[in-house]
Parts: sequence; structure tokens; C-alpha cells
Amino acid sequence: MVFAVQDLHIEFGPRVLFDSLSFVVEQGERIAFAGQNGAGKSTLMKCIVGVMEPDNGKVLLPRHTHVGYLPQDGIHIAGVPLLDEVLGSVGNIVELQQVVDELSADLQRLDSQSTEYRDTLEEIGRLELILHDRDAARLRPRTESILRGLGFSESDFTRDCGEFSGGWQMRIALAKLLLQEPEVLLLDEPTNHLDLQSQRWLEQSLRHYRGAICIISHDVALLDSLVTRTIAFHHGRAEEYAGNFSFYLKESKARKEILLRQAKAQQREIAKTQEFIDRFRAKATKASQVQSRIKQLEKVELIEVEDDDAVMSFRFPPPPPGGNTVVKLEGVCKSYGDIHLLKQYDFSMAKGDRIAIVGVNGSGKSTFTRLISGTEAPDAGQFSFGHHTQVAFFSQTHADVLDDEQTVLECVESAASRETRPLVRNILGCFLFRGDDVFKKIGVLSGGERSRVALVCMLLRPANFLIMDEPTNHLDFQSQDVLQHALAEYPGSYCIVSHNRQFLDPIVNKVLEFRSGLPPRLFHGNVSQYLETVEAEERRLKELAQGGGAVSNAVASVAASAAPANRKENRRLRAQAQERRKELIKPLERRLEEVELEIATKDERKTAISEELEKPENMSDNQRLMELTQEYQQLGRETDALFTVWEEVSSELERATAAWEEEFAGVLA
Repeated sequence: MVFAVQDLHIEFGPRVLFDSLSFVVEQGERIAFAGQNGAGKSTLMKCIVGVMEPDNGKVLLPRHTHVGYLPQDGIHIAGVPLLDEVLGSVGNIVELQQVVDELSADLQRLDSQSTEYRDTLEEIGRLELILHDRDAARLRPRTESILRGLGFSESDFTRDCGEFSGGWQMRIALAKLLLQEPEVLLLDEPTNHLDLQSQRWLEQSLRHYRGAICIISHDVALLDSLVTRTIAFHHGRAEEYAGNFSFYLKESKARKEILLRQAKAQQREIAKTQEFIDRFRAKATKASQVQSRIKQLEKVELIEVEDDDAVMSFRFPPPPPGGNTVVKLEGVCKSYGDIHLLKQYDFSMAKGDRIAIVGVNGSGKSTFTRLISGTEAPDAGQFSFGHHTQVAFFSQTHADVLDDEQTVLECVESAASRETRPLVRNILGCFLFRGDDVFKKIGVLSGGERSRVALVCMLLRPANFLIMDEPTNHLDFQSQDVLQHALAEYPGSYCIVSHNRQFLDPIVNKVLEFRSGLPPRLFHGNVSQYLETVEAEERRLKELAQGGGAVSNAVASVAASAAPANRKENRRLRAQAQERRKELIKPLERRLEEVELEIATKDERKTAISEELEKPENMSDNQRLMELTQEYQQLGRETDALFTVWEEVSSELERATAAWEEEFAGVLA
């Protein structure tokens, strides 16, 4: 057991979030906390980590268990370079290494026969042993690998953390947690601020994480690939499901249907019993039987079936008619200082285009939405709307300009047209503002709530061209479904910046990819098809670089298109897959083994030196002490370099394995 929740009770005013909630988390488990926004998932995490005290009950944590917590927002770090901030999160290892370096420098100026020299040497040896026990040699390369995986470039490592925006601040906090490797990771919407590449890297990292993970996320693909157990919260109750999120959705529906059947059967039995009582109540000969049935009814525990929260739907206002061309950019340039986002870029969007805009953060996606919405002018080139194009634009900054003194209802009604005003209460309900929530002042809302208000205001404006920048970041699954279905039925055109593949796939027909330092590229198809195309490109480039492009392409073509017609064909294809594995993966596995052997050999020598340093005859021999210390430090530097190689080879092996598995998915299934 890594922790346990015991009889937890939490309430806010008359509302009970949890009543006698109990569950246990074991080592290595991956658990999803599911339920609608407001069900108490984030509150539960805060209680587990000790940020909030429950009204009753407790969280049991074994002694020395370290819990790492990533909240949704509220993190801001400044005044420290990025790399130093992340390295500093692992306690005093960095400080110890700095002391060793300083003492080693002092050693060069001291008399090798002096007592001070000998004392300094002994202190270096003692500190080196501590660093060895804490695996300090691997710390820096591992930190850099994590930062690169989360989207930071090497030039970012020396930047002050205060220069990074809120989304990047959350990445810094996540990097620190992954470096610390606590026994328990509590992650509240970890992918909200990640691009597709960083999401895929994080998914792989969490799969191989040694500790337990409890996660809140609206990323179905992540939950399905990672979690093995789901705890769903609903109306103050918690139910456990031994599977991922899709299993939970299917199983919860099945449980509900069984419960409904049981409740109906119970009601039939109660009705029959009551009918018998009413019929024979006055007959003396049946008195004992009537009394028996009355007592029987009194003991019945009624099966209660909770009503599902009302599922609302929303339709966009009918868009005004427009021309065949929606928007056009010709020779557009856009820069911020030395950062050139667009250079002589041409773009044209036709009526009926439904475009997903993807790419790494900072590559220009949000800037592009401002350009095509007309809210920001290009530095050079021509921008124009098509005939009768009418735009509705949802920006991540629109939530900041709402009037704090207005209520939610007043704010949305002021944005609605005469035709859409009757829809206001319904659409607010779709996006989690129900009952008295609509009378809250904008000024008291959280960042996520303000963002949802801004989104609702945008959706109520009649338009034939929608532009949305990360619209699903603060929506639960039900609200995402409402928006997704409304977009599927919408007859106009739209561009959506998002990394939510589950949301985008059914509703887009093109993908516009932004790349740092390169012009954007347009792909036909949805996001999954785009990712398949990009991964195939990466494989081809890698194979060409290795000189095996033609052979691999032929094998890939066979593996992708040929369904085994018989056992003989199946065996042949499997043999091809194994040959390809030997060619692609085996060399990397051998290289990894060689590096690990080198590291182990150097670690053994460092251990032997540590033992030598403690021997009395060596402690009195300053020359010998200096030789051993210098060798120990050299081994440390060599081990550091080897760990960098190990990280690179491991990453390459992961990519190669994933490429091989996808290449031969039909054969290996």
C-alpha cells in the first residue's frame, strides 16, 4: 500500500462531495478519477496531498512516502534559470556537487603534505559517497531529457523561469515531479497545456513510471492507454471499475441497466405484496399472513437508481450565407523580434473546410488565429475575407476582458443576438452553469469558468466562420460531446487549435501543422491520419539515413496491405517482421547493453575506490589519496557522459520499437 483514504467526508454548505469514501492505492497502480466537473476529483487530490483538510476521515500515508502533486493552475516560478530550478527540486544533490567542485578546486592550491589538504580530501570522499548513493551522475542528463521531452529547447535551459507563460510554468512543475520520482503522482489535467508531441512523450514516460499514479484528465486516449483502474464520483458516491476509461463508460452503463432491472423487479414484488395485504387485510383467516407480509415490506431495502444528469444539446445559430472563399493570406510575413513565425506564406480556406491547427507550443498557432480572424495585422503581405464571411472568434485571452461586475447570465445575454437570446439558459447548462451558477459574478469565477463563459458568448453569435483556440481545455466529457455534436452539424467552416485528438478526429477534414522555423503544412484527413503520415515520414527518413529505405518500404507495404490469407502466408509475414526487428531494434538493444555494462564497470570501480579511501594506510598517504580522488572524479565525469548516451539510445530504442510495432501491426495482432 502506498496510501489509503479512510471514511473521508467532505461537504461545502448543504452539498456533500464525499461521504465515508474509502479506497486503497497499491504500488505501481494507475488510477483515473472520473466524474463530471464539480464532482470533487480535484478536492480529493488536495486532501490526499494535505493542501485541504477533510471534514471527517483521514488519508493514511506510510512513513517517508513522498506524494507529488500537479494542480491544474496557480503555479508561477521566477528568478531562477530553468535548468537550475528543475535540478534544485531534488533536494541538496546540486548543492553537494557544487561543494565537491569547490573543494576539488581548493585541493589544487593546498600543500599535499598539510593537514588541511588531508581533511579536504576526506571531505570530498565523504560527499562523493553520498552523491554516488543518490545516483547524482545521471541527474543532469536525465533532467535535460525530461525538459526536451516536455517541449523545452536547449536554449531555454538558461532562461529565467519567470519568462515562461502559464502553460510552460505547468510544464516546469511537471518536469520537477518526473525528476523527483515520488512514490505517488497526483496529476490534475497534466495534458491541458501540452502539444501533441509532448503528450505522446508524457504518455510513454508515465507508462514506464515506477510509482503509483492517480490522474484526472479529459484525454480519453491517455486514460485508455495508461490506467488500469477507474474510480468514478457521482452525487457524493464513488464506484470502482477494474479497467480503463472506456471500460468504465461501458461497465457503468451495464451496471445502471442491471440496477434498473433489479429496481423494476423489486417494485413488482412490492406491488404484489401490497395487493395481498390490501385484499386480505379484513379477513381474520389471513391475519397472520397479512402481518407477516407487512413486516416483510418494512424490512425491504429499496434499490435506488439515481437519475442521470440531464443531457443537453446545443445547435449553432443558422450561419449567414457566404462565398466559396472564406479567408485568404497572400505572401504574409509575421515576426516578433528575432522570431519569424511566417515568411511569404500563402493560405486559402474554402467553404466547408474544417481545419485542425496543431504543432508545438510557440510555433505560431495562436498568432495565426489572430491573423485569420482579422484581429491582428500581418507585418507584410495581403489578408482578406471572402464574400460575406462573418467571424466568431474564441481566443484564450477573451476570458480576461469579461466584465467582473456582470453575472454569468447578464454577460452571456449581452453577447447574444435577438434570435439566440432564448437559447442562453440551455447553452449555459450545456457548459456546466446550472441553477444558481448563472447568477454568480464574473469576478468570483475561476480561470476555467471564465473561459467557459467566453466560449458560450462566442457560440451564440451567428457566423459562417468559427475560429477557436483550445476550446476544450476546461470542458468535461459531457460538455465536449455537446460541442463536438454541435460542430458536426454546423454547416459553416471552422479552424480549431487543439491537441485533443478524441475531440477533433470526427469533426475535421484537414490538419494544418505549425513547425518551429519551417512554414506550416496542410494535410488532408483527420488528426489520427495526420499522425500516421508524419510517423511514416519519420520512419522513411530514418531508414534512408541508415541505407535501408527501399527494403523497409517494401516490407512496410506488405505488412500494411496484406491480410494473411493462410497460415503459410502468416508465417512468412511474421518471419519478415522478425527479420525487420533484428535489423531495426537488435543493434540498439546491443548498444544499450554495452553502455549499461560500461556504467556498471565504472560504478564497480568507484565502489572499490570508496573502499580504498577508507583504508587507514591510504588515509595517511596523501599522494595515494590524491590519485584515488582524481580517478574517482574522472570516473564520475565518464559515467555522466555514459548516462547521456544511455538516455539517447533508450529514446531511440523506444521510437524504433513503436515504429516496428506500428509497421507490422496487422501481422503481430
